[in-house]
Amino acid sequence: MRHPRIWPVLGLLMFSPSAFAAVPKPAARPPVPVPKERAVSTQHSVTINGETIHYTATAGTILLRDKNNAPIASVFYVAYTEDGVRNLAARPVTFLYNGGPGASSDWIQMGGLGPYRVNMVNGRATPPAPYSITPSHDSLLNDSDLVFIDAVGTGYSRVVGKGTGKMFWGVDQDVKSFGQFIYRYLKKYNRWQSPKFLYGESYGTTRSAALAQYLQNQGIALNGVILQSTVLNFFDWMPGSDDKYIFDLPSYAAIAWYHDRIADKPASLAAFVEQARVFADGPYARALRQGDQLPQSQLDAIAEKLHGFTGLPVLYLEQANLRVSPAHFRKELLLPLEEHIGRFDARFAASDADAVSSRNSFDPSNQFTGAPFTAAFEWYLHNVLKYHSDRIYKEESNQAFKKWDWKHDHLTLPYVAGDLAAAMRKNPYLRVLSENGYFDLATPFHETEYDLDHAMLNSTLRKHITFAYFKSGHMIYLNPSALTAMHAVLDRFYAKTLKTDSAAAVN
Repeated sequence: MRHPRIWPVLGLLMFSPSAFAAVPKPAARPPVPVPKERAVSTQHSVTINGETIHYTATAGTILLRDKNNAPIASVFYVAYTEDGVRNLAARPVTFLYNGGPGASSDWIQMGGLGPYRVNMVNGRATPPAPYSITPSHDSLLNDSDLVFIDAVGTGYSRVVGKGTGKMFWGVDQDVKSFGQFIYRYLKKYNRWQSPKFLYGESYGTTRSAALAQYLQNQGIALNGVILQSTVLNFFDWMPGSDDKYIFDLPSYAAIAWYHDRIADKPASLAAFVEQARVFADGPYARALRQGDQLPQSQLDAIAEKLHGFTGLPVLYLEQANLRVSPAHFRKELLLPLEEHIGRFDARFAASDADAVSSRNSFDPSNQFTGAPFTAAFEWYLHNVLKYHSDRIYKEESNQAFKKWDWKHDHLTLPYVAGDLAAAMRKNPYLRVLSENGYFDLATPFHETEYDLDHAMLNSTLRKHITFAYFKSGHMIYLNPSALTAMHAVLDRFYAKTLKTDSAAAVN
């Protein structure tokens, strides 16, 4: 359809003598006023593992600067530091963030890793306000001081001075900005001797993998990297490749198990998932790689096996040529109930406007959980942290996402498993923990397993990577029992990492 104003414009160009005059360039954007760095501190306590921890919460900003030392961004953070620590070398510091790209850190902070959390109905929609916000007894604060960081353009972090979004909205630009923030935080609060950890969720794991290598090259060696709901390779879904279907199948099996779509459902989820892994990497992969040459008899046999793992009808699987996308799986699994399931957390289910449509109109796991986090963090900022601002707190930045520069290491899309492996080779004490939700369709766990198993590490370094699995989705902390289980895993990871580092230092 033509734009209704296009013909008058064309007429001007054809008949006006000034049509060919030089078009003036738009005026340069005036520099954004540079605010002073700010910090608001309050004192609190929380009980974790039966012990009371007294801590200081600091909500504040740190300025990032260009090569000429001119301020270009103001980055908002919330730090939680244990009180009474005389020897900071004995107290780890962990830098945490969400992903997006273009997401603030309020989810990972209010999900339970911070000292407060928002309580929600597990696996279902939570009623509207008022919401329950309580101390988190599964916070990571017993293992480490915590610094939650908002990426530039999200939360209260913003471009200032002569800075532009282009300086920050890209794979490499983002890594450099987080690297500078961490450097400035360590310098400002004298944390150079503290053991250092990174904790990223979703795209935050992409950031962490590349950031570990970047910091190592800047002379900042990390003790540990924690990857929650991981994406390290953006080339996995390529036209003509069947890898994605293979990677997704174990997640489909776990989700079908959860929703009781499996005939003779086995008692053990982990054992059932392992069977799905073996089938996916073996008979299923071999069948898919035959493409159009797959004999009908094998097609029938594989479809029957797929039915046993996914609960989807055999005829549907054959009509799909054995290849079911996550979007289609979300619609088909509970079609008899006229419900569709979530992408981030497939435990969540809801009705849809068109039950038989091939596309989901929304993600229940996103819509059923977003409002509680928004209200909880806004309330928490003002009433607990005592941080007041007349600016809008941006949970997500669509502008940053739309303008994101995906190039990395001369590639059009990021592959960062190699960055993480390089950091581990340069720092052979670096430990990595991979946390995975069984019911996550955004970053399926079998894909993470593949990427970390193909990082080309020797046998010694490969033992420095640990996997953990939880009966939850992308945001593992949404399931309270999974949060508690994750806390226990993190306790062991920090203890083992620090014990190993200490033993190596003595020897």
